[in-house]
Amino acid sequence: MAETRHYEVMIILDPRLDDAVLQQAVDRFVGIVTERGGEATKVDHWGRRKLAFEINHLNEGYYVVADLQAEPVAMNELDRVLGLADEAIRHKIVRPGKD
Repeated sequence: MAETRHYEVMIILDPRLDDAVLQQAVDRFVGIVTERGGEATKVDHWGRRKLAFEINHLNEGYYVVADLQAEPVAMNELDRVLGLADEAIRHKIVRPGKD
């Protein structure tokens, strides 16, 4: 069994979605990690913000930042799902403090 590591995930969601749909999407993404033995230590909704450049004809995105404790295999699955999710415009998974 691999060791649990700290990850920070930023997700930019489609701002045209209803608040309920946005929350369901975030819950689903966090659920992918928790179902695989991980833990969401913090989920911070930054809300709608202007994008630095246009993505898919959108000038705004709904930002969510999550601190997660999980094994690498759970994060690989989250990365795969976020890449396929229609709600997610962009995402980035990092390990804070790692060079």
